[in-house]
Amino acid sequence: MSNTFYPSDFKYEVIMAYKSKEYSLKEIYIKFKIPKVTLYNWVEKFEKDGMDGLLDSKKWKRYSKELKESAVRDYCSGNYSQYEIVRKYGISSRGVLQKWIKKYNSHGELLDTRTRRTHSMTKGRKTTWKERIEIVQDALANGKNYQKTSEKHQVSYQQVYQWVRKYEVGGWDSLKDRRGRSKSVEELTLEEKMKLEMRRIEKENERLRAENAFLKKLEEIERRRKSVK
Repeated sequence: MSNTFYPSDFKYEVIMAYKSKEYSLKEIYIKFKIPKVTLYNWVEKFEKDGMDGLLDSKKWKRYSKELKESAVRDYCSGNYSQYEIVRKYGISSRGVLQKWIKKYNSHGELLDTRTRRTHSMTKGRKTTWKERIEIVQDALANGKNYQKTSEKHQVSYQQVYQWVRKYEVGGWDSLKDRRGRSKSVEELTLEEKMKLEMRRIEKENERLRAENAFLKKLEEIERRRKSVK
C-alpha cells in the first residue's frame, strides 16, 4: 500500500469524511481502501500544510544536504525512532529517510534535492459572491476538475472544493461571505470542524505528556528513595 498513488482530491475527501464523523474508522478504511496509518498521516500533513501537504511529496518536496545529514545522524545516534525523525524534520515518509540512511551507510554523499519545476497549487485570494458563483458553475461544468478551475480563476484548490461542497449542501446563498460574526457549530464547515478537533487533540496530547512526565518524575524519586535505604 505504501507505493500506491493517491491524488490530492481523494486524500482531501477521505479527511473530510473522517472529520465529519459520518463514518466510523472501520467504515472509512473499507470504503476508501486505505490503511489506518495512512489516514492519520494525511490528517497530520493537512493540518500542518493545508492542501500542499496532500500533494505527492515525491514531486515537490526538497531537502537540503544539511537536513539529510542531520536526520541520518539522529537515526545513527539511537536516540530517535524513524517516525520521530520524520516528524522532527518534516520528511514526507519513512521511505525517504530510509533511502538517505542506506546511501549514508554505503558511504554515498547526501546532496541537496535538485530543484524541479512542478505542478504547484495556486494560492487563495479574496473573492466576491458573484465570483464564487461563477467559479462553482465552472467547476461543475468541467466535471469537478478542481485543479483546472483553481488555475483558471487564480484561486486555491481548497477554495474551489469548499465552495462546491457548500453549494451542494446549501445552494448559492451558502457562498455568501459571513465573516465578521461568530459561527455556531452547525454553521462551521467540515474543515473548520476538523481544525477545532485537531486543536482539541493537541491540547489533550499536551496534557497527557505533562501527566506522563510527572509520573516519570515520581518514579525517579521513588527509585532514589529505595536506593538510599
